[in-house]
Amino acid sequence: FGITATILVAELIGAWWTNSLSLLADAGHMLTDAAGLLMALIAANLALRPPTPERTWGWRRSEVLAAGAQAAVLLGVGVYAFAEGVRRLATPPEVTAGGLLVFGIVGLVGNIVSMLVLSSGRGANLNMRAAFLEVVNDALGSVAVIVSAVVIALTGWTRIDALAGMLIATLIVPRAITILREAGSILLESTPPGLNLEEVRRHILEVPHVVGVHDLHASLVATGVPVLTAHVVVDDECFLDGHAPRVLDALQACVAQHFPVAIDHATFQL
Repeated sequence: FGITATILVAELIGAWWTNSLSLLADAGHMLTDAAGLLMALIAANLALRPPTPERTWGWRRSEVLAAGAQAAVLLGVGVYAFAEGVRRLATPPEVTAGGLLVFGIVGLVGNIVSMLVLSSGRGANLNMRAAFLEVVNDALGSVAVIVSAVVIALTGWTRIDALAGMLIATLIVPRAITILREAGSILLESTPPGLNLEEVRRHILEVPHVVGVHDLHASLVATGVPVLTAHVVVDDECFLDGHAPRVLDALQACVAQHFPVAIDHATFQL
């Protein structure tokens, strides 16, 4: 976050000095990234808080909210940068190539350092992945700024700056939509990706003494925390011969071991 905030200040000064859309778009990108990384930092700390009687899952879902907020802001920046790029293609302003090159290089170096900082944890959850992807796209944006600066210096063709800004926008928008969709899916309590509920139902029905399954639900509390609930109909004698607890053990083992998404938190009602 500190690295990104520093680059943001530098790029805002550079965009004002050089009159560059690509640098301004990248600065806007960096603004959302700085805000996003701050939200990610806060969410990561909130997620470590223990559960309470009021919040039985703690603050785990804060990482999903943070990722969704990052993506929503990023989507707005991408749409603006693309629209401004179209306008500047029609009436290209003067752009200072030398300053543009300097600030592009500063941004690229900072982004590479940030990528190294975040790389080890990028698979931990949606929040970390969103933060890492923001920095990767920042690096690509800085490369676009550098390329446009070189082209302007060599040819004087300033429209390349608008094209670079539009390219940054096209990098931003699909990623923002993807993260929004994933965050929305978790908030809507959709079935976890990679888990086929019909296959789960079939496996449960194969457990001895199980004769039916209904009210089967699966969702994600947060990244890596899938939950499942179901009403399971069993043979009547299970309640008479003390066999019901062994059925519950078999059901828990079934959903924890047989699927790509291991479900350690499952609740069954017999």
